[in-house]
Amino acid sequence: MDMLSEKLRTIYNECGADALFLERDFLRQYLTGFYSTDGYVVLDGETCSFVADLRYFEAAERALRGNGVTVIEGGYSKALELVNGKKTLGVAYPFTDAARYLALQKAGFALVDCMPALKHAMEIKSEEEIFRIQKACEIAEDALISLLPELKEGMTETDAAALLEYKMRAFGAGGVSFDTIVAFGANGSVPHHETGETRLKFGDPVLIDFGCKWKGYCSDCTRTFLFGDDKKHEEFKKVYAEVYAAHELVKEKLTAGMTGREADAIARDHLASKKLSEFFTHSLGHGIGLQIHEYPVLAPRGEEVLRDGMVFSDEPGVYLAGKLGIRIEDSVMLQQGKVVSFMTKTERNLIIL
Repeated sequence: MDMLSEKLRTIYNECGADALFLERDFLRQYLTGFYSTDGYVVLDGETCSFVADLRYFEAAERALRGNGVTVIEGGYSKALELVNGKKTLGVAYPFTDAARYLALQKAGFALVDCMPALKHAMEIKSEEEIFRIQKACEIAEDALISLLPELKEGMTETDAAALLEYKMRAFGAGGVSFDTIVAFGANGSVPHHETGETRLKFGDPVLIDFGCKWKGYCSDCTRTFLFGDDKKHEEFKKVYAEVYAAHELVKEKLTAGMTGREADAIARDHLASKKLSEFFTHSLGHGIGLQIHEYPVLAPRGEEVLRDGMVFSDEPGVYLAGKLGIRIEDSVMLQQGKVVSFMTKTERNLIIL
């Protein structure tokens, strides 16, 4: 039995339904290895079928030949034929809309949530998944290194974001992991600032939160800089040093067997000791894979145990409304019980451009 078949059988058995019926793009790709914007995967105890219309059929048949997935031409009605006679269907509740849920119920199926089984499998990354994430991280860092000398006074946040996204594509990315965030000056105080027309000025802090995909898998990175030193940013430098310390403490102290809550507390407790924790307004991290936000969750609510093979972000931040925002983020993984960063090319210490 090959590894793919073993993975699919484990997911099927853990779900406990007569068949899984999935149509969300990243779940289709996880189960089959083929990306498409449309289609259905039907997985039962014997076969895994990918139902694709003529936009994808030829490419899917070629790509999936020999890997144990049967490619069938058609759409929703064809996918329903494959589960004819089944009583229970596993669907991914968080990624199934109400209309589809009700339609499957009306067709006579009892529905169960197969997302716990999928989540359990997807949390631990295979060697191939790790390789793809590593490649996405390398491309992202290469693009940032190429961008920094081209940041010029007067350019807009949108200019910088567009140039960075172009460079990621030029270095081989298949797309962006999410809309690139570029925040100049005080705009960084909004953790998910909407990149806009603010122009870069000498002395501005520059926060860039970005990532790209390689063969479907995401990278996620944030770096914060000063665009020249106008000697007016002593508070910024002091806060930066504490965010940096929190980021590095996570790498030093986080170990397999901790919960997401305990991991978050490493950074949060350090910032609390500097009277900054109230300004750390988001969680320490999130899982990374085919989606930019996956499991595990490293947050005060995170009770899941962290294990080797999990990939997630390490991104403490401090945000003083209307004044400044600082975030330092790496994509990392747990390996032999310890944190290993995918980001090896760019500095985390404060850089003055």
